[in-house]
Amino acid sequence: MVERLIPKPRSRFLLVTCLQCGNKQIFPDTAKMRVVCNVCGEPLALPTGGKAKFLGRVEKVLE
Repeated sequence: MVERLIPKPRSRFLLVTCLQCGNKQIFPDTAKMRVVCNVCGEPLALPTGGKAKFLGRVEKVLE
């Protein structure tokens, strides 16, 4: 029997903590837009054309 290979996505979701207020947010590591904290408005990630540059603390990688 032939096995079908299912490709895995290259991006992952991350749990990021804001350094300013401690709020936790989940967003993909390939953010196409600037991601800001929902509570204080501090930037958490900046787009770079591929993987985002994270300004907050990455707590966990979610799969």
